[in-house]
Amino acid sequence: MNQQDRKKITKRAGPRPLPMHLAVEMTSWLSSRAALPLFLKQYLPWKPELAEQAQSLLTEMKSHSPDDLIQALDRVAFASHSAFQDGIRAYQAHNSQREADDVPVIWRDGTTQILDYGSVVGAKKGSPKGAILLVPSLVNRGYILDLNKKRSFARFLARNGYRPLLLDWGYPGDEERNFGLDDYIAGRLVTALQDMADLNGNAVPMVGYCMGGVLALAASLLDPAHVSKLVLLATPWDFMAAGPGQARIAGAFAPTLPQMLAVHDALPVDVLQTLFASLDPFMMGEKFRRFAAMKPGSARARDFVALEDWLNDGVPLTRRVAIECLIGWYVENRPAKGDWRIDGLPVTPHDIHCPTLVVIPERDRIVPPESAQALFDNLPPGLRQDLHPAAGHIGMMVGSRAEKSTWQPVVEWLDSH
Repeated sequence: MNQQDRKKITKRAGPRPLPMHLAVEMTSWLSSRAALPLFLKQYLPWKPELAEQAQSLLTEMKSHSPDDLIQALDRVAFASHSAFQDGIRAYQAHNSQREADDVPVIWRDGTTQILDYGSVVGAKKGSPKGAILLVPSLVNRGYILDLNKKRSFARFLARNGYRPLLLDWGYPGDEERNFGLDDYIAGRLVTALQDMADLNGNAVPMVGYCMGGVLALAASLLDPAHVSKLVLLATPWDFMAAGPGQARIAGAFAPTLPQMLAVHDALPVDVLQTLFASLDPFMMGEKFRRFAAMKPGSARARDFVALEDWLNDGVPLTRRVAIECLIGWYVENRPAKGDWRIDGLPVTPHDIHCPTLVVIPERDRIVPPESAQALFDNLPPGLRQDLHPAAGHIGMMVGSRAEKSTWQPVVEWLDSH
């Protein structure tokens, strides 16, 4: 099924798939059980800030027998996992679904297209502030910037006088099968940027989210004449800045990558979801337990389902992109080391020539704030500005406080530069 066929579907053809988080959650609880004897014998190392709490817990546990502790842990794990399963079943059975798209497509190249939000209901007539190009990640669908009519950064920009043009990368097809980052950035993104600038009549602001921010940064260096301003939302740069945790996960996975890519045309979505879930395995269970307690018809429940559907609607990475990102970025940290090139050009933030806003969510667990802060620190001091919303990686864009903490400050910055 190609992307155009997918976009015509307005009703689910069957039950929602079982999220990959279930196995990750169970593995986390089993590892906790296995670690209990090591904890009791004080063989486990602790972070300095947790050492006092660990010692207090150990003192309290010494008054109980090991068998009682194991049984107590099992009871907690069983109750927690049961509630987690209740949340997953409620999610799978929920009748909410994404509305049919009401946004015209104005540009196509292969499976990539651009949606024009300048004509949606509520858009300011004539888009007096001009076009703005929105660049999402390659690995997640672009409609995170238009999750629903209520939680839509793209529609917010349209109501505030801009003509938002959302780049939808699409699922890799025959043409994209052998694409690397050079092809996506120097080829497709730069071409789209030039065409949208021509449509606008002059250079356009560009907004990149997550991995899309890295792509937008590189495109801005390749074609600075067509970029008037740059907004980088939760954009990673130094993949070691917050410690080697993410690199260790990617490094443990790296030896299996060649064999996996020899079997598959692209890195499967399920593998990518598992890697992301590994960054914070307990968070997955917590959110489904909260969902189990929500009223199914409530706005909160519908928003949860919309977001979870988006998370489960990921996009596979081509072989070359998977290797360039998982190995080149997460293991070798090439961007921060100055070793990453696109079309032969070093991607160096200090060479940016336009005003740049870096939005660094303070509670981001996908892109640690330290990673995004490193990008800000390497931009020209006279052109950079930062914003630190008290939000997580996804909440900054679609959370209940996203408009106040992220959307409105971004528009105010765009208007003033």
